Amino acid sequence: MRMLAARAERGVVLLEVLVALTVVSAAGLGFVGVVSASSRAARELAARERTAAAADRLLAGYALLTRRDLDLRLSPHEVGEFVAVVRRPERTLYRIALADRRAPDVELLVTVVYRGDEATP
Repeated sequence: MRMLAARAERGVVLLEVLVALTVVSAAGLGFVGVVSASSRAARELAARERTAAAADRLLAGYALLTRRDLDLRLSPHEVGEFVAVVRRPERTLYRIALADRRAPDVELLVTVVYRGDEATP
């Protein structure tokens, strides 16, 4: 009788160990999923930051252009990975917008610059 009880007890212990391993494995898989998702999100954020920094540098360059240079760029045009749209809502104001070339309808950065009348010789 004792032998049967010892075998049954070992069987219960083995079953408990298997259940514990299953629970630990499921938790480990969940942890790996969370780490993978946060790693992917970090890579996407880094890519967005690089795009924003490149757009900022390009917009700063456009903001330094003269009135004549801005007038030459009044239509939408591609500049590297971006689409630059220069509009002149008023005679002395220029609206400069940058969008990603893959989604030209979504503006990433926009600024308005003032360019007074240039003196004519």
